[in-house]
Amino acid sequence: VQLQASGGGLVQAGGSLRLSCAASGRSFSSYVMGWFRQAPGEEREFVASIGRIGGNSYYADSVKGRFTISRDNAKNIVYLQMNSLKPGDTALYYCAAGIMSSMVAIQTTARNYAYWGQGTLVTVSS
Repeated sequence: VQLQASGGGLVQAGGSLRLSCAASGRSFSSYVMGWFRQAPGEEREFVASIGRIGGNSYYADSVKGRFTISRDNAKNIVYLQMNSLKPGDTALYYCAAGIMSSMVAIQTTARNYAYWGQGTLVTVSS
């Protein structure tokens, strides 16, 4: 599967952005989808994930209550709605796909995702 992320940009603190990740290929509904991010000089970190049919969503504590992950299996797209953005959210955001169990420890680990998009940059100004 190939992934194409979009929707990043420059936004002021407190603003919102919606990231999209379009998947090509068949069997999109077979994949757990995740969003990760990497800030300059830091390691890639888990942001959110969603199960194959939209259940079992997990969030990093730092984004819980502000970000919402969703997916449209008919359109092969996964979304990340980001509200109340903070400067600390500034990073390159990657979408990822993988076949894995629904356990949170599995879905929050980057190495369990076999496919990655190219990343979309989110910059939040103070």
